[in-house]
Amino acid sequence: MKTSCIQRNSLLALVLLGVAGAAQAHVGHEGVHAATFLSGLAHPVSGMDHLLAMVAVGVWSAVAMPQRRWQAPTLFVGVMALGALLAHTGLVLPLGGSLEWLIAGSVILLGGLLVSGAALPLVIGLPVVAASALLHGTAHGLEMVTGASFLAYGAGFALATALLHLGGVGLGAALQRARAALPRLAGALIGGAGLFMLVSRI
Repeated sequence: MKTSCIQRNSLLALVLLGVAGAAQAHVGHEGVHAATFLSGLAHPVSGMDHLLAMVAVGVWSAVAMPQRRWQAPTLFVGVMALGALLAHTGLVLPLGGSLEWLIAGSVILLGGLLVSGAALPLVIGLPVVAASALLHGTAHGLEMVTGASFLAYGAGFALATALLHLGGVGLGAALQRARAALPRLAGALIGGAGLFMLVSRI
């Protein structure tokens, strides 16, 4: 039963990855989105930075807190939605043009969480997750059409994010069962991808 659930979660993540293939470019950070449910659903998987961050949170949750594996994903979705709402209403963080760099940095940090495994205290890990969620949510909110309805778009990206977390949890559990070092290897790869994104944006 548990294995079947993990397989279903991983399949949902793969479906969302397929949606990413349909997006010709990551419109986010370059323009604004029409405030529709489908555009919200597609946005988290149309940029590698968002996708890697959300999967990393799920994998880390499965490894670092297996008995409370939904705590970090729930925190991420909640803080991300709050950040998006604040950004959409004009209450944005004073980040200037550094938001893209900070988002790439959040991917590096989340990769670092995976490399640390369960060794890093949750009092450090969960704030890293929350800070990352705030940055990604701010990007979501800024990329909506000004004055458009937040509800449909917000529901779309919240659902996509939750499904990516679910897929990450399933992936993390599967990797850990195969070999304990594999989640750390995944973290190193995710962190390396974040570093590449950061350097490419300088």
